[in-house]
Amino acid sequence: MSNEEKNIVMPGDKVGIIEQYLPGEGTYDDNGDIKSSVLGNVIVNQKMKVISVVSDAKPALLQVGDIVYGQITDIKPQRANVKIECIKDNARPLALPYMGAIHISQAKKDYLEKLSDAFRIGDIIQAKVVKITGDNVDLGTVDDDCGVLKAMCTRCRDFMHTTQKDNELQCNTCNKKEKRKVSKNYVNEQ
Repeated sequence: MSNEEKNIVMPGDKVGIIEQYLPGEGTYDDNGDIKSSVLGNVIVNQKMKVISVVSDAKPALLQVGDIVYGQITDIKPQRANVKIECIKDNARPLALPYMGAIHISQAKKDYLEKLSDAFRIGDIIQAKVVKITGDNVDLGTVDDDCGVLKAMCTRCRDFMHTTQKDNELQCNTCNKKEKRKVSKNYVNEQ
Protein backbone atom coordinates (compact mmCIF):
# COMPACT_ATOMS: atom_id res chain seq x y z
CA MET A 1 0.00 0.00 0.00
CA SER A 2 1.30 3.44 -0.86
CA ASN A 3 -0.14 5.26 2.19
CA GLU A 4 2.07 5.86 5.21
CA GLU A 5 0.58 6.90 8.54
CA LYS A 6 2.55 9.21 10.79
CA ASN A 7 2.00 10.72 14.23
CA ILE A 8 -0.85 12.88 15.52
CA VAL A 9 -0.70 16.59 14.67
CA MET A 10 -2.53 19.66 15.93
CA PRO A 11 -4.20 22.35 13.77
CA GLY A 12 -1.47 24.69 12.47
CA ASP A 13 1.34 22.09 12.69
CA LYS A 14 3.60 21.85 9.63
CA VAL A 15 3.24 18.45 7.97
CA GLY A 16 5.15 18.98 4.72
CA ILE A 17 6.20 21.40 2.02
CA ILE A 18 4.58 22.21 -1.30
CA GLU A 19 7.70 21.18 -3.28
CA GLN A 20 7.28 17.56 -2.10
CA TYR A 21 3.51 17.05 -1.72
CA LEU A 22 0.11 18.38 -2.67
CA PRO A 23 -2.13 19.44 0.24
CA GLY A 24 -4.89 16.88 0.75
CA GLU A 25 -7.88 16.54 3.07
CA GLY A 26 -7.42 18.28 6.42
CA THR A 27 -4.48 20.43 5.24
CA TYR A 28 -3.84 23.83 3.67
CA ASP A 29 -1.00 25.68 1.92
CA ASP A 30 0.58 28.44 4.06
CA ASN A 31 3.18 30.17 1.84
CA GLY A 32 4.71 26.89 0.71
CA ASP A 33 4.29 25.04 4.01
CA ILE A 34 1.56 22.41 4.20
CA LYS A 35 -0.16 22.72 7.59
CA SER A 36 -2.81 20.73 9.36
CA SER A 37 -6.29 22.25 9.65
CA VAL A 38 -7.57 19.55 12.04
CA LEU A 39 -6.41 17.37 14.93
CA GLY A 40 -5.60 13.95 13.53
CA ASN A 41 -3.18 11.50 11.93
CA VAL A 42 -0.92 12.42 9.01
CA ILE A 43 -1.45 10.21 5.95
CA VAL A 44 1.14 10.34 3.14
CA ASN A 45 0.23 8.91 -0.27
CA GLN A 46 3.65 8.45 -1.92
CA LYS A 47 2.19 7.35 -5.25
CA MET A 48 -0.02 10.44 -5.66
CA LYS A 49 2.36 12.72 -3.67
CA VAL A 50 -0.49 13.92 -1.43
CA ILE A 51 -0.28 14.58 2.29
CA SER A 52 -3.49 14.59 4.35
CA VAL A 53 -4.58 14.77 7.96
CA VAL A 54 -7.46 12.50 8.88
CA SER A 55 -9.43 13.15 12.05
CA ASP A 56 -11.47 10.57 13.94
CA ALA A 57 -13.55 13.33 15.53
CA LYS A 58 -15.23 14.69 12.43
CA PRO A 59 -18.37 16.71 13.09
CA ALA A 60 -21.64 15.17 12.01
CA LEU A 61 -23.32 16.31 8.80
CA LEU A 62 -27.04 15.87 8.25
CA GLN A 63 -28.20 13.47 5.57
CA VAL A 64 -31.65 12.65 4.21
CA GLY A 65 -33.16 9.92 6.38
CA ASP A 66 -31.40 10.95 9.62
CA ILE A 67 -33.53 11.10 12.74
CA VAL A 68 -32.86 14.31 14.66
CA TYR A 69 -33.81 15.94 17.94
CA GLY A 70 -34.74 19.60 18.02
CA GLN A 71 -36.82 22.34 19.58
CA ILE A 72 -39.69 24.29 17.99
CA THR A 73 -38.65 27.96 17.80
CA ASP A 74 -41.49 29.49 15.75
CA ILE A 75 -44.82 28.47 14.22
CA LYS A 76 -46.29 30.01 11.07
CA PRO A 77 -49.56 28.91 9.42
CA GLN A 78 -47.80 26.46 7.07
CA ARG A 79 -44.37 25.82 8.70
CA ALA A 80 -42.88 25.19 12.12
CA ASN A 81 -39.25 26.23 12.53
CA VAL A 82 -36.96 23.84 14.41
CA LYS A 83 -33.52 24.37 15.94
CA ILE A 84 -31.85 21.01 15.29
CA GLU A 85 -29.80 19.97 18.34
CA CYS A 86 -28.34 16.57 17.39
CA ILE A 87 -28.68 13.38 15.35
CA LYS A 88 -30.21 10.38 17.11
CA ASP A 89 -27.64 7.72 18.15
CA ASN A 90 -24.71 9.93 17.08
CA ALA A 91 -22.49 11.38 19.81
CA ARG A 92 -20.62 13.70 17.44
CA PRO A 93 -21.63 17.38 17.48
CA LEU A 94 -23.23 18.86 14.38
CA ALA A 95 -20.84 20.57 11.98
CA LEU A 96 -23.18 23.56 11.58
CA PRO A 97 -25.96 25.11 13.65
CA TYR A 98 -28.81 23.66 11.58
CA MET A 99 -32.30 25.13 11.43
CA GLY A 100 -35.06 23.01 9.96
CA ALA A 101 -38.72 23.41 9.10
CA ILE A 102 -41.73 21.12 9.21
CA HIS A 103 -44.34 21.87 6.56
CA ILE A 104 -47.95 21.30 7.65
CA SER A 105 -48.21 18.42 5.11
CA GLN A 106 -45.23 16.66 6.78
CA ALA A 107 -46.49 17.00 10.37
CA LYS A 108 -48.80 13.95 10.49
CA LYS A 109 -50.44 11.37 8.26
CA ASP A 110 -53.96 12.74 8.62
CA TYR A 111 -55.30 16.14 7.62
CA LEU A 112 -54.14 18.90 9.95
CA GLU A 113 -56.14 22.14 10.00
CA LYS A 114 -53.73 24.21 12.13
CA LEU A 115 -50.04 23.55 12.74
CA SER A 116 -50.52 24.76 16.34
CA ASP A 117 -52.57 21.57 16.89
CA ALA A 118 -49.35 19.58 16.31
CA PHE A 119 -46.62 21.76 17.86
CA ARG A 120 -46.09 24.71 20.17
CA ILE A 121 -43.03 26.90 20.66
CA GLY A 122 -40.59 25.21 23.06
CA ASP A 123 -41.66 21.62 22.30
CA ILE A 124 -38.83 19.09 22.10
CA ILE A 125 -39.33 16.93 19.03
CA GLN A 126 -37.95 13.96 17.14
CA ALA A 127 -38.11 14.33 13.35
CA LYS A 128 -36.83 12.74 10.16
CA VAL A 129 -34.74 14.68 7.61
CA VAL A 130 -36.86 14.62 4.44
CA LYS A 131 -34.92 16.97 2.15
CA ILE A 132 -31.78 19.11 2.26
CA THR A 133 -31.38 21.98 -0.20
CA GLY A 134 -28.34 24.14 0.57
CA ASP A 135 -28.83 25.20 4.17
CA ASN A 136 -32.60 24.52 4.11
CA VAL A 137 -33.51 21.34 5.99
CA ASP A 138 -37.03 19.97 5.59
CA LEU A 139 -38.20 17.71 8.39
CA GLY A 140 -41.13 15.34 8.78
CA THR A 141 -42.90 13.85 11.79
CA VAL A 142 -45.36 11.51 10.05
CA ASP A 143 -43.71 8.36 11.49
CA ASP A 144 -45.10 7.03 14.80
CA ASP A 145 -41.78 7.50 16.64
CA CYS A 146 -41.49 11.10 15.41
CA GLY A 147 -43.29 14.05 16.93
CA VAL A 148 -43.32 15.80 20.29
CA LEU A 149 -41.13 14.09 22.93
CA LYS A 150 -41.55 16.69 25.68
CA ALA A 151 -43.96 19.61 26.02
CA MET A 152 -44.87 22.28 28.52
CA CYS A 153 -48.28 23.74 29.20
CA THR A 154 -48.96 27.03 27.41
CA ARG A 155 -50.77 28.34 30.50
CA CYS A 156 -48.49 27.53 33.47
CA ARG A 157 -45.32 26.14 31.73
CA ASP A 158 -45.32 22.90 33.75
CA PHE A 159 -44.57 19.63 31.96
CA MET A 160 -47.44 17.74 30.36
CA HIS A 161 -48.28 14.02 30.25
CA THR A 162 -50.14 11.89 27.73
CA THR A 163 -53.82 11.07 28.14
CA GLN A 164 -55.94 8.14 26.95
CA LYS A 165 -56.75 10.05 23.73
CA ASP A 166 -54.30 10.01 20.81
CA ASN A 167 -52.30 13.22 20.30
CA GLU A 168 -53.54 14.85 23.49
CA LEU A 169 -51.47 16.06 26.43
CA GLN A 170 -52.56 17.23 29.86
CA CYS A 171 -50.77 19.55 32.28
CA ASN A 172 -49.57 18.09 35.58
CA THR A 173 -50.43 21.27 37.49
CA CYS A 174 -53.44 23.07 35.99
CA ASN A 175 -54.93 20.04 34.12
CA LYS A 176 -55.23 21.98 30.84
CA LYS A 177 -55.48 19.67 27.81
CA GLU A 178 -53.73 20.51 24.53
CA LYS A 179 -53.42 18.86 21.12
CA ARG A 180 -49.98 17.80 19.84
CA LYS A 181 -48.49 15.37 17.31
CA VAL A 182 -47.21 13.09 20.09
CA SER A 183 -44.35 10.66 19.48
CA LYS A 184 -44.80 7.09 20.72
CA ASN A 185 -41.57 7.80 22.70
CA TYR A 186 -43.10 10.74 24.62
CA VAL A 187 -41.45 11.21 28.04
CA ASN A 188 -44.07 11.38 30.82
CA GLU A 189 -43.05 13.21 34.02
CA GLN A 190 -44.46 11.85 37.27
